[in-house]
Amino acid sequence: MAGLGAAALPFASPAVHAAAREVKISMQRSSVLFTVLKVKGTLAERLAPLGFTPTWHLFTSVTEPMNAGAVDIHADVADAVPIFTQSARAPLTFYARERGAPAAEAIIVPADSPIRTVADLKGRTVGVAPGSGSHYVLAAALKRAGLRFDDIRPAYLQAPEGAAAFERGSLDAWSIWDPFLAFAEAKRPVRTIADGTGLTSYHRYYLVNDSFVAAHPEVVATVYQALVEAGQWVKANPDAAVALLTPVWGDLPPAVVAAANARRTYVVEPVERAQLGEQQAIADTFLEAKLIPRRIDATDVRIWTPPAVRG
Repeated sequence: MAGLGAAALPFASPAVHAAAREVKISMQRSSVLFTVLKVKGTLAERLAPLGFTPTWHLFTSVTEPMNAGAVDIHADVADAVPIFTQSARAPLTFYARERGAPAAEAIIVPADSPIRTVADLKGRTVGVAPGSGSHYVLAAALKRAGLRFDDIRPAYLQAPEGAAAFERGSLDAWSIWDPFLAFAEAKRPVRTIADGTGLTSYHRYYLVNDSFVAAHPEVVATVYQALVEAGQWVKANPDAAVALLTPVWGDLPPAVVAAANARRTYVVEPVERAQLGEQQAIADTFLEAKLIPRRIDATDVRIWTPPAVRG
């Protein structure tokens, strides 16, 4: 799938002035707001007076670099991802979340498939990226349909590989998120048998290494405010946002980018512990499906609050 392949995003690190310290930021293809900040140069401009410069690091799977602390500030991730990082005892702090958009991830089948409901997935091969938000959507949808996770044949594939497998007919169904969802819908007729509605709010969380936020809270505050403004810009300027993202995402049809953007809220807000109850439901579902090794308290996480909210 060339349109969303690894070479499609020019995220090579920029030249860094010797006096500036790097802030290593991870990205996924679904990291729209970070993409906007990179392409427009906004974050580089905001961080320069603080003596920092951002470098951008693209990952297909973000769980491993998050667990390893390979970068300083991590990509926005689906609500399920922190369950895996918390289970691994990764030293991470929540510093923001994007308000939920449950229709932005779904389980799809070819339009001519005999599969009409989630219950029909029994014994079928279903593609899903391990540890992703769509992993939870699949597990929760199966449970709601009265199936266990081992009632299906999961094909663990990162999103680009899953797209290729779905397109060539190697999968009976695929649990996936935007923009890959929008691209699949544009490539061939598909049917959605379930999305996140009623299963998850699909909040996206932003995390930072504990040591980095402790040492440089002013950098995290700057990043937080830039993300808030980027989200407001995308929603207020949908055509400009599509024009910015289309070449970065590998020259996808503008309608595909527009469809993906329409399903996301891009409302960036502080993380409140009282709002993490849904995270516990995700953790309990993963434990029951034997996807994590032990029970965790999903609300027992470190949270950084923006200064304006504190004061």
